[in-house]
Amino acid sequence: MLARKFFSVVLAVIAIFLIAMGARLLLMGGSLYYALIGLVYAASAIAMWKSSTRAVHLLGLALLATIAWSFHEVGTAYWGLFPRLLVPLGLFFVGALLFASVKPMGVWALVGLVAFVGFFARAFMAVPEVSHQKSADYKIAKSDNTPLDWTAYGRDTLGVRYSPFTQISRDNVKDLQPAWTYRTERDLTIPNSADQNTPLQIGNTLYSCTPQNAVHAINATTGQREWLFEAKATTYAWARCRGLGYHRDAQAPAGQACAARIIGNTVDGRLFALDAKTGALCPGFGHQGVVNLRDKMGPIGPGYYYQTSAPLVAGDKIVVGGWISDNQKLGEPAGAVRAFDVRSGALVWAWDPGNAAVGKDPVNGNSYTLGTPNMWTHAAYDPALDTIYAPMGNAGTDYYNAGRPKESLKYNAALVALDAGTGKPKWAFQTTHHDLWDYDIPAQPALLDMKNDQGQMVPAVLVFTKRGQIFALDRRSGEPIAKVDERPVPTNGAIPENTVSPTQPYSSLPNIGAGRLSEASSWGMTMFDQLMCRISFKQMRYDGDFTQPGLDWSISSPGALGGMNWGSASYDPENRRLFVNDIRLVNTRRIIPRAEYEAIAKVRPPTPDGHGLAAMEGTPYGVLTGVWYSALGVPCQQPPLGTVTAIDLDSRQIAWQVPAGTAKELGPLGIKFRLPMVMGMPTYAGTSTTAGGLVFFAGFQDFYLRAYDAETGEELWKYALPVGSSATPMSYISPVDQRQYVVVSVGGAARAKEAGDYVMAFALPKRP
Repeated sequence: MLARKFFSVVLAVIAIFLIAMGARLLLMGGSLYYALIGLVYAASAIAMWKSSTRAVHLLGLALLATIAWSFHEVGTAYWGLFPRLLVPLGLFFVGALLFASVKPMGVWALVGLVAFVGFFARAFMAVPEVSHQKSADYKIAKSDNTPLDWTAYGRDTLGVRYSPFTQISRDNVKDLQPAWTYRTERDLTIPNSADQNTPLQIGNTLYSCTPQNAVHAINATTGQREWLFEAKATTYAWARCRGLGYHRDAQAPAGQACAARIIGNTVDGRLFALDAKTGALCPGFGHQGVVNLRDKMGPIGPGYYYQTSAPLVAGDKIVVGGWISDNQKLGEPAGAVRAFDVRSGALVWAWDPGNAAVGKDPVNGNSYTLGTPNMWTHAAYDPALDTIYAPMGNAGTDYYNAGRPKESLKYNAALVALDAGTGKPKWAFQTTHHDLWDYDIPAQPALLDMKNDQGQMVPAVLVFTKRGQIFALDRRSGEPIAKVDERPVPTNGAIPENTVSPTQPYSSLPNIGAGRLSEASSWGMTMFDQLMCRISFKQMRYDGDFTQPGLDWSISSPGALGGMNWGSASYDPENRRLFVNDIRLVNTRRIIPRAEYEAIAKVRPPTPDGHGLAAMEGTPYGVLTGVWYSALGVPCQQPPLGTVTAIDLDSRQIAWQVPAGTAKELGPLGIKFRLPMVMGMPTYAGTSTTAGGLVFFAGFQDFYLRAYDAETGEELWKYALPVGSSATPMSYISPVDQRQYVVVSVGGAARAKEAGDYVMAFALPKRP
């Protein structure tokens, strides 16, 4: 029979691959399974060529052995079983089908088909990573649904993204529908440009910004344009505008121009103030409404020093940091954090992490200390303590820490509490010592009340890290209110110039998405690319979550994207629940001696954002980083690759955790198969929660806005967006029609080709 001959050839090819690559893995100290199962498939291929039913018996034996081996390696974890069982199930079914006329092969074929279909169908079912049921302790807050403004990136300067409204509830969210759509008409062809904005809402006006820092004032009830300000900002790479600031001058007479002002900063290093009513630049602010943020920050190269995150309005001051392209050179622009007068734009104070003597202007030379850690993400502000909480990045290059300014060392990857009046540090807490992994603090801290280890409710600040660690500190003193341990970490493999810390801090709060890798956890869509990922794992050095970057290839997990990233968290104060989302993409990395780097750079251009091939000028090395992908272009680590998680801050346990969306818009080799497999994909932006018991999130890879039950994690509603979103949703009550709206910027999912220019609002149907 021709079909049997053809299938025998297929089996032979599979067998040769498994024997050859399995033997290679075995010689590297890896699993014996692949070489052995290859021999079984080889025997089956011979029997199939001879049209012997022994071929089916051997395929059944291979399947049973694979099931036993799979459960031994990964237990009942479905996505661990997926690449191991799918091919053996399919081969057994086809083999039995080719002998269907021979008893009992037809029955076996039917069993194989049912098993294959049933197993594959499970890929499309949303199964929580951590389940939670309804409980009598969960409370829905009482709300009179009085309109309340969204005045800062995190709704207010505390950064908790909580909307105290209950019109949209768990019972009726299924009826949510589009209310209006606004188009910003931004240029969608600009590379490295992403719309990640969360609008402000002041009264009946939304204020939204684009990656080129155009500011749109939009009627919050109708979605009609009120005014437009064109900043016309351009940049070499990484165009972003994640949010704006707002200030209302209580001292200004009613009707005075710029009594209420919108504060923006740009991707070419400008700070501006606009009249909130007209969009006109405020003439008394800086020079004709604009301040040059690059002044005194040092030499500015391509892609160096500009703003992607929202300015923080702290009382009558505007506090800004800056983004610096990673791994370009030593002595990059200064990381000084500065405060400007919200009315005049005059510099009030500057905090220079490398020079404690600085209070305002530089004291040694014409710039603040170069190569110091910078604050590229969003800060938080506590008005009661008059304290700014600055999440800091790293000095200079991420993977070479020799020569970092000595005084700044304690501020790398640290949360720093700054006196809002003077800019002087009150305290600092370092989340990673002598950071060599790009583990800067990426997210806005959350200011909330939380019980300490002694059970006392205290004012807390929660710090979210790329490591998946969440640190809870007393925001008055910086002391941990959830225990932090210093644990030994590997120090081998580092280049000799680097300073290596023998210990690192670990929080007692739940760790999100940062489990230890192993050969067994190496993944792939099929047993074939999984085998290659296992070989790849064996070829690289991996010593856990603090594997030192060195001259050989090493694995870094969590990767430089996280863990958690700039989207931060949302918080339900009624039930003291925290909601976070994460990214689980493993990095591969190699430090390259200078001469070799220069040769590579001649044929492979460096990446403008420093994540890829990067020069690290001024050091003896360059660096090459990437994401750990299989030969099919899918991640080599086992899904989920991202989750949405609720944490009960009283019990300090995960209340629920669900995979973040599906792979509908993705596929092997970059081909979209449109298969909505619920794998949980990497997430971007952040969650937003409401008093109605809902968590809204849009930063998926499959182009949906979803609403989850905040109590259980059950998906209650989703809406297919025209393109994906990389922005955090927000919610408000319109002061005109008294309806609750949910609004999200829809500009494209992270790293997706499809881009958009939408600001979309959703509401319940109008009452008759």
